[in-house]
Amino acid sequence: MIRVVIADDHAVVRNGLRHILERESDVGVVGEASKASEVSHVVRETSPDVILLDLSMPGRSGLELVRLVRTDHPATRILVLTMHAEEQYVVRAFRAGAAGYLTKDSAATDLIDALRKVAGGGTYVSPEMAEKLALGLQERPDAPHTGLSDRELEVFRRIVNGESLTEIAEALSVSAKTVSTYKMRLLEKLQLRSDAALVRYAIQANLFPDDSEI
Repeated sequence: MIRVVIADDHAVVRNGLRHILERESDVGVVGEASKASEVSHVVRETSPDVILLDLSMPGRSGLELVRLVRTDHPATRILVLTMHAEEQYVVRAFRAGAAGYLTKDSAATDLIDALRKVAGGGTYVSPEMAEKLALGLQERPDAPHTGLSDRELEVFRRIVNGESLTEIAEALSVSAKTVSTYKMRLLEKLQLRSDAALVRYAIQANLFPDDSEI
């Protein structure tokens, strides 16, 4: 039996994933988390083989969560399930310790295969994601955005999506002052001076072309 924890802030998504998983005789859902702050507790209490982890949960960055789960619960395999199809997220998720990466729009057809492969000790990435991963790994090592931290990249994405500092602070469960500091750092690292310049940079670097979820 593959023991699974579902971590996603949308109840409809969790219910849909549970429905897909519980049709399989060798899969059992042993827990759920709706907030980043719940993930470690649920994993500790249930000892799952695999956690299906969304990257866009309120609170801690999804990439930070991948790293945290990998460090604190090394026996639990991590299958990222997200709307983010950008190579920046694919590359960073694997570097943080994920064993698989799946977009939500392909979950209905690929989830079970991905889950079994990850649970068996393998690595899963769809052909489309494999191409993005290869492109990301071939990226110029001196590209300024490669030096951004995971949290700076998340703030960057949200600014490009038009969120205010207050909205970003609320989504990430930090103060607006903290978000302002992250913004200042990423502007400095990218050698830019305004939100408009950030948007231009993101377009030119093709950083967030598939982003559709805040």
